[in-house]
Amino acid sequence: MRKHANVVAVLALILAVAPLGAQAPAVSQADLAAIHQIREEGFSPATSKVMEIISYLSDVHGPRLTNSPNIKEAAKWTTDTMNQWKLANVHLEPWGTPFGRGWSNERTNVQVIAPHPFPLIAYAKAWTPGTNGPVTADAVFAPITKEEDFAKFKGQLKGKFVLTAAIPESPERFDPQAHRYTDAELADLATQPVPAAQAGQEERIAQFRATREFQLKVQKFLIDEGVAAWIEPSRSDDGTVFVQQGGGRDKEKDPPAPCRVAVANENYGRIVRTLEKKVPVSMLVDVENKFYDDDLNSFNIIAEIPGSDKAKADEVVMLGGHFDSWQSGTGATDNGAGSAVMLEAIRILKATGVKMRRTVRIGLWTGEEQGLLGSAAYIKQHFGDRNVEDPATHLIKILPEHAKLDAYYNIDNGTGKIRGVYLQGNEMVAPIFNAWMVPFHDLGMTTLTIRNTGGTDHLSYDAVGLPGFQFIQDPMDYDTRTHHSNMDVYERIQEPDMKQMAVIVASFVYLTANRDEILPRKPLPKAQPVRQFP
Repeated sequence: MRKHANVVAVLALILAVAPLGAQAPAVSQADLAAIHQIREEGFSPATSKVMEIISYLSDVHGPRLTNSPNIKEAAKWTTDTMNQWKLANVHLEPWGTPFGRGWSNERTNVQVIAPHPFPLIAYAKAWTPGTNGPVTADAVFAPITKEEDFAKFKGQLKGKFVLTAAIPESPERFDPQAHRYTDAELADLATQPVPAAQAGQEERIAQFRATREFQLKVQKFLIDEGVAAWIEPSRSDDGTVFVQQGGGRDKEKDPPAPCRVAVANENYGRIVRTLEKKVPVSMLVDVENKFYDDDLNSFNIIAEIPGSDKAKADEVVMLGGHFDSWQSGTGATDNGAGSAVMLEAIRILKATGVKMRRTVRIGLWTGEEQGLLGSAAYIKQHFGDRNVEDPATHLIKILPEHAKLDAYYNIDNGTGKIRGVYLQGNEMVAPIFNAWMVPFHDLGMTTLTIRNTGGTDHLSYDAVGLPGFQFIQDPMDYDTRTHHSNMDVYERIQEPDMKQMAVIVASFVYLTANRDEILPRKPLPKAQPVRQFP
């Protein structure tokens, strides 16, 4: 008897320390039947719409810079489409705070005309002026890396095309730029790293501020000198140009910027090396940019499928991703992919007619690229303010809707298929998600990690104590080639991955909407002071 008792004790200990997911209830037969419907709708060539959606968002209406004419046209197409799907409460919801002026690039033509003509792969930086027509002038290499360099070039740059940066390195590539997670990498991702002391945080912040302040000084110097344009190299190679913002959105407060143009690393290097040989280089630059000051506000795109259970229909499960992009590509992988997947997921749920007890709401955010602005505004309007303390609890101030939000699911890591979920430190959700992943093991979804992934809109939810989750996705060539670059285009989208993501997201939303209880939450956080940067 004692030997048997010892065996029982050991088994009890194993169960106690086993992964939480091992004790989770399996997905019911009724839910598996619904997931089968979702798979049929999402995978069938006759019914799937995800590639049509991403083509409209990128090919027809891309790029989608916040407050540009393109993003407004894309939003109209999206709301019209969701109305055709007969979703409820389809609308654009203003942020409530200004974003700033709109901007668009109408034309960029940059070429060297002497000593030998060649075209440049070039893109205007957002919120910078153009050249006011074609301008022909000499190029000048003026490396400015420290305060003393200003005096060296003072009075020499008026009317010139000025190159201030060193030539970026172009290392030889022996490995492919696109990558899918291996089993070993996923196993490592599933582990929890032991936190180490964050040494040097204040130093990094100080360095960021110093770099930013010096860049503003360079910008002012070039404006005062009257340069024709500021020519800057991309940080990558192979003709891939990474392009973001070069000027400010506030006409009254932001310092003026010159015409700023990012060019391919290889083009930039050729010009600089030629100038270093004392051979003059003449360029023709014709950049037309437009500013829009008629409407300084931005919006989020909202639509719903009402819940079927009267007792739970006021509770909400959300899915979403950011709708805006940068301007050099068409915003296909960042984040047309996420927007298209979420639109397809809610279309699937509507088309199949699977019953969902809670209301399902999609949110597509603008201003993410400028700092999660759209989702942060939505959270502040509906759920709580991370920067305001409730004097009664000394935690963040929350609104009544906070109690009714079940969970938020986000896609914003490109076209790669879903491999699991970042738990965002929420151990209590692990057994639930582990059980929900089982029907998708055959699609490659097997991994949970307690870790967080940063830089996207689920953080706005987590910041106010709401369950917000980003899915683990195969990295593909997102960071190496398409993220914020001219290669962010439809051709980098992988159709099987898009379909897989839409089916999994729709299924997770369905399962969440039908649980008896809302998903477990982490403790409500303390209010966070706003960090000011120059």
